[in-house]
Amino acid sequence: MNDADVSKQIQQMVRFIHQEAEEKANEILVSAEEEFNIEKLQLVEAEKKKIRQEYERKEKQVQVRKKIEYSMQLNASRIKVLQAQDDVVNSMKDVAGKDLLNVSQHHHQYKHLLKDLIVQSLLRLKEPAVLLRCRKDDHHLVESVLHSAKGEYAEKVNVYPPEIIVDHDVYLPPAPSHHNAHGPFCSGGVVLASRDGKIVFENSLDARLDVVFRKKLPEIRKLLVGQIV
Repeated sequence: MNDADVSKQIQQMVRFIHQEAEEKANEILVSAEEEFNIEKLQLVEAEKKKIRQEYERKEKQVQVRKKIEYSMQLNASRIKVLQAQDDVVNSMKDVAGKDLLNVSQHHHQYKHLLKDLIVQSLLRLKEPAVLLRCRKDDHHLVESVLHSAKGEYAEKVNVYPPEIIVDHDVYLPPAPSHHNAHGPFCSGGVVLASRDGKIVFENSLDARLDVVFRKKLPEIRKLLVGQIV
């Protein structure tokens, strides 16, 4: 083989090496680009996922705040309704309390009512001797019905007439007036107690009104539902 052939073969080998090198370099570039694109896609997806998670977290926070605000508004509305109902109930009770003041103005009817209240109190206490308190203005009316009240009680229970001691030292408060607008008051009725004071039965008109309103309050509130919005 002469020098020309050797030189030709060397050039062919060089070209082959260059071609292989270029192909290898291209493969490396393609592979690197693919890896870069995959990594870039993964990073983009990871960021998208973080953004979605952050959005979902904030959306949940918004929903929670909305639920809390709705619950607070609902509770506030309920409180307003209950307050309005209480105002109506208290107004009704005030009107009824003012009407009670007229009861003692009708002496004949009030006298009969006092006797019934005393008999009812005796039936609750069932004591042989009791202490009775009334308003100072009602003292004479009470004294006038004591005998018939004791007799009626004794007949109902089949016992001897009880001893009723009217307290002349301590009276129930008087009816409300302009001079005593904010002090204790009593619209009428009686309070009976055992001699030792351990058992007390309040049978004043005001106490009976309180009892009636406590018993009827659920019915009153039920009637008011739907009328107050």
